[in-house]
Formats: sequence, C-alpha cells, structure tokens
Amino acid sequence: MKIGSFDFSNKTTFIIAELSANHNGSLEFAKETIRAAKRAGADAIKLQTYKADTITLDVKESQFKINHGTEWDGRYLYDLYEEAHLPWEWHQELFETAAIEGLICFSSPFDPTAVGLLETLNVPAYKIASYEITDIPLIELVASKGKPVIFSTGIAGEDDIKLAVEACKKQGNDQIIILKCTSAYPTPPEQANLATISEIANRFNVMAGFSDHTLGIVAPVLSVAYGARVIEKHFILDKSDGGVDSHFSLDEREFQEMVDAVRIAEKMTGEANFEITDKMKGQRDFSRSLYVVEDIKKGNLITEFNVRSIRPGYGLHPKYYREILGKKVNTDVMKGTPMSFDFVS
Repeated sequence: MKIGSFDFSNKTTFIIAELSANHNGSLEFAKETIRAAKRAGADAIKLQTYKADTITLDVKESQFKINHGTEWDGRYLYDLYEEAHLPWEWHQELFETAAIEGLICFSSPFDPTAVGLLETLNVPAYKIASYEITDIPLIELVASKGKPVIFSTGIAGEDDIKLAVEACKKQGNDQIIILKCTSAYPTPPEQANLATISEIANRFNVMAGFSDHTLGIVAPVLSVAYGARVIEKHFILDKSDGGVDSHFSLDEREFQEMVDAVRIAEKMTGEANFEITDKMKGQRDFSRSLYVVEDIKKGNLITEFNVRSIRPGYGLHPKYYREILGKKVNTDVMKGTPMSFDFVS
C-alpha cells in the first residue's frame, strides 16, 4: 500500500501531523504550521474538511450542547464547529504549501460535498474521523474513490468496525488502515489501551495504527511496539496562541521529540528471532565455562574446589559439571586452564 510517496513496504511508521482546528482562523498561521510539521519530521499533514452546516444544525437545544466533561463543555456544536472549521477556500493553498514542503497532504471529509472538493485536489488518501465511523454512506462514497481509507475507532465498538470495513470492501477497496483511538480529549493514560492495536490487525486483517489524544509522547512511541504502522497526533504551531485543540496538541519541539523517539523505537522492535549476531557471538567469550581453579596433580579427583564455572567461556560448557565431578585427571593441570574432556580419565 502507498499513500502518496510513502510506501508501507519499507516498514517505517507513517507519522501524521493533524492540523484539525489549530489554524486559529488564519491562513498564514495554517501554512506556517504545515512548514513546522515538515521541520518536525512528519510524513503527512492532515486537514478536516467540513462546514458547521455540513456536520450539525444551528439549534440551541440541550441535545446540541456539549456536556461530557471536556474543555468544550457548555458550547453548542454549531458554534464550536463554526470556529474550528477550515475554510474551504484555503484548501488549495494548503495543499500547495504541503507539496512545496514535500509533505503528503490529505483530509477527513464529513459529507459528500467535502469528498467532491477533495477529489478536485487529488487527495492520495481519505481519513474517516472517529464520530463518522457509523456513517456508512459516507464510507461507501470515500471507498469508491479507490484510495487508501484510514479509520479512527474512537467511539466504535467491534460491530461498528466490522460494518465500516465491510462497507469499504463492498466497494472493492481493501486498502484499509484502522487506528486505535480513544475519544477523550485529552485521553487519560489508563484509557489508551494500546494492546488493542495488535488485536485490530489480527482480528480484521488490516494494517493498524494509533490516533493519539493523550498528553505527551509516551503513548505514540510505545504504540510502535504494539505494531502501529501509522501514528496520528494533533500538531500546533504555538500553544500560547490557544485554540480549540491546543490543550492536547504537540508543538514543533515536542513533535520532533516524538518523531525521533518513534524512529528509535522502530529499530528496537526488530523481528522475533533467536539468532545470535556476530557481535553477540564474540561476547559469548565472556560467558561461563568450566575452569581449573586450583592445580590438580595427575590421578587426583575433580572436585567442587578445583573446578568451577567461571568467566570466560573457553572451557567445557557448565552443563558437564556434574558429569566430571569425582573423575580422575590423567595429567597435571594448572590453575587457570580451561577444563576439557581430554583431562578426564
């Protein structure tokens, strides 16, 4: 599978900087954020393509009001999305900025009109946001474009994920990536449940990854050990400027630290094997083996006092210790001599 110039066969992790609402209502701020994401080592920048009118209704009733213990409590959905949305007329300039920087750019559409816009920009992939994973008509439309589709699980149960995967495959599209995600902003560490990443890959036979809303970089780095091939993290130019998502986003320095740590983690995970490298073989010289630790005269017995298991490893394997105890030596053997069956009568 490929997303733009990124080829997943190379086994490295696809790292996405999520712009989301961190443009703070400024096109120039958004463009500089893209440049900063490139400097920080991101492989891609992801946008969100919606308008308040395409995602909710401007209705001031309790069911449209946020009240779930978040930073946004007390706000109406329409007002929040009106502030957070990325103006559609900015999209082309942002895609062009990303291209100049050599950064892959794609987006999460939230309705068919958004898909139409993104198709004119030739997006290399689509992302289905956490709360849209139940929108089967939208998933079918996106999947029909024949490009990789990335899902965030967020609010989804197993049946929701199955339904979304089936909807994708019914369109002949099996380029599917599912990101473990917890829809809590920020996510408490005990709710990250990173073990789900490998379970997703095995259960749904797809590529798996991690869309992170925890604070800091521990969770995304650790996710590599659980098989995450994609990591998505909210990115902001400067937290001091505030913004809808600023409280759980990483700035350029933090994101760079995450990228560097992820690249190290990739090397550390390696592959499951019991092979001994040439360097490790050399280190076996310092392992334990049987040595003569006191001078032994010909005909004397081997005892626990004159032969012991010590370092280095040039003598008999310690597994032969019990076998040679009580045997006579057939020659004089000096202290410091590696033990050998040649000395045993």
